[in-house]
Amino acid sequence: MRILVQKFGGTSLSTPEARDYVISHIRRELSNGFRLVVVVSAMGRKGDPYATDTLLDLIAGGGGSLEPREQDLLLACGEMISASMLSSLLNRESISSVVLTGAQAGFRTDSHYGNARILDIVPTRVLEQLEQKDVVIVTGFQGQNQIGDFTTLGRGGSDTSATALGAALHAEMVDIYTDVNGILTADPRIVEDARQLDYVSYAEICNMAHQGAKVIHPRAVEIAMQSGIPVRVRSTFSESEGTLVANPEGFKDVQLGILDRYVTGIAYVANVTQIKVDATDNNKEHLQLQVFKAMAENAISVDFINVTPSGVVYTVFDYDSDKAIEVLQQLELKPNVLTGCAKVSVIGGGINGVPGIMAKIVEALAEQNIQILQSADSNTTIWVLVNKDDMAAALRALHTKFELGR
Repeated sequence: MRILVQKFGGTSLSTPEARDYVISHIRRELSNGFRLVVVVSAMGRKGDPYATDTLLDLIAGGGGSLEPREQDLLLACGEMISASMLSSLLNRESISSVVLTGAQAGFRTDSHYGNARILDIVPTRVLEQLEQKDVVIVTGFQGQNQIGDFTTLGRGGSDTSATALGAALHAEMVDIYTDVNGILTADPRIVEDARQLDYVSYAEICNMAHQGAKVIHPRAVEIAMQSGIPVRVRSTFSESEGTLVANPEGFKDVQLGILDRYVTGIAYVANVTQIKVDATDNNKEHLQLQVFKAMAENAISVDFINVTPSGVVYTVFDYDSDKAIEVLQQLELKPNVLTGCAKVSVIGGGINGVPGIMAKIVEALAEQNIQILQSADSNTTIWVLVNKDDMAAALRALHTKFELGR
């Protein structure tokens, strides 16, 4: 049995016109000989009747509140509505289908309501239904814990559902359909000459996703990478092949070009605050442990960390900055705080060991009089912290310097 997993996001299902495109993609792959598993998100975005954020607003708008368990029960409804609606459209087209919830499809999770982790997938029922139906529609973003409760997988959870199910079913491919033509070298809303990438390695797109590119969730990529299943990021609204995500050896005749590409793309995270805490004679022995233990105990996510004998420097999201400062002051520390920052990332599988990459970054930003507030690097990414007001200019300058629009 040749199995293909297709995932359709909220915008792909939000209008009758969009749903017609979805049907055409399903019909095409059936004609190519695939048995299809279609994973769906809730329809639309905030403000649309059945979108996840709209369901949340339904409770908040009435002045009520829900415990995490009951909130997951509510949020699971959005995907069920999408799946049932799509099944009705397939019936109209004489395409046989069946709808399974995440639990019925075999998703077993922990009990971290709102952001559950997948513990196991037992897709027995999916495989049985694929023998009888053309299409098995599975509600994304959800599973079931050990006591039988609905759980949801957090933001981007439908992407994770799709790649995890693809791995469990040993599918040939997972197609993630969205409202863009594929993965781009930068955010096209900021960088006008951003270009679609035909091929991207798992490591590259995982880093791009972690650093702010929102086209696919990083957890979904990590699952695909571990199982070795190729993923295509495609547009619902065209027949384009989109971007193939796989190991470089899976790119066949373009392998050499992929390996020679130093920089793949530029990503960013806006609205971060830089915090510096200097060591003194009284605290230098315990400062590092004191600071980061306090952040962890108060559930404050830290990033962009530099630790030296003279102190610590790190960033938090703007929405956590007031709390972080308060916590440090309670420890009788005196943080230096810089608000209104942005983290800009230069990402590429070919960066490691190549001389001159950092020099190009510094040169590109210096030419635009953009100050680098902090920097760090890994095997595949170099990060720089800049003022948020300089972020757009920094993205364009780096995109041009590395000739990513060519």
